[in-house]
Amino acid sequence: MRKVGIIGLGHVGATLAYTLVSENLVDELVLIDKNENLALSEEYDLLDAEVFLTGKTTIIIQDYQALKDASVVVFCAGQISALGDDGDRFKELEITSKIVEEVAPKIKQSGFNGIILTITNPCDVIATYMQKLTGFDTSKVFGTGTMLDTARMKQAISRNVSIDGRNVGGYVYGEHGDSQFVAWSTVTVGDRPLLEWNSELGLESLDEAVRAGGWNAFVGKGYTSYGIATCASRLIRMILNDSKTIIPVSAYDEQATVYYGQPVVIGKNGIESYVECPLNEKEKESLKSSIEIIKNGLAKLPFKQ
Repeated sequence: MRKVGIIGLGHVGATLAYTLVSENLVDELVLIDKNENLALSEEYDLLDAEVFLTGKTTIIIQDYQALKDASVVVFCAGQISALGDDGDRFKELEITSKIVEEVAPKIKQSGFNGIILTITNPCDVIATYMQKLTGFDTSKVFGTGTMLDTARMKQAISRNVSIDGRNVGGYVYGEHGDSQFVAWSTVTVGDRPLLEWNSELGLESLDEAVRAGGWNAFVGKGYTSYGIATCASRLIRMILNDSKTIIPVSAYDEQATVYYGQPVVIGKNGIESYVECPLNEKEKESLKSSIEIIKNGLAKLPFKQ
């Protein structure tokens, strides 16, 4: 049985729930939110939609025990108003870390033994914290990380070289935040290195366009939802189908002892393996700096690495 739980039914959680139901990706969907009335309303709204859909999803609300036999739990609880006007995701940490402290024991107590996917910001810090507090293997807890940022990179290149972004390869590394960076040494269009398509491209301005992508989606409506919910639904599909797909997510690095965005292979067991891409010296320094920023965020939390 294909069963998924979503904890947190704000803009992202609700969009993800609708996506899973409308695409008939799951047989059972568990919805949990601190606001029971919100969870109930989402249930009824989804049931109304199901009348006109081809699939059938059983919806369960407000029941942690129902997570026991789920394959995936998606953690996207938070408070977007804490983000502020500058888009600094670390402003959410004081609130979101407390939610992790409340939710992690309930996930464990339910008997859940599947894969935890975290979306909540600051994504890399929260993924690390969730893994520490649940004690799950690092392969079974990971965040969406730079998956969405990589999509924004592909968009930016697409606009500049007039090629569909789905033909662009490569990865954004590091923090899902201001210290992220495009590993240009990994970027290709088709099978050719990016600069073979256009040697005049300004990589620094492209890098900034990628970094600003989230703000562009956020500033007019005060949140983002479609892009990140689509990332989460695709990751769920990869897990349920054991697809062995290479994708950048926030994954644990044993040497750095933190999570950060990097390419991995996703399958039924979560992170099946890591994809080692040789970074140049500038990229290595950028990654080092990004890891330090993530560690500085973790240092504010009540646990020792």
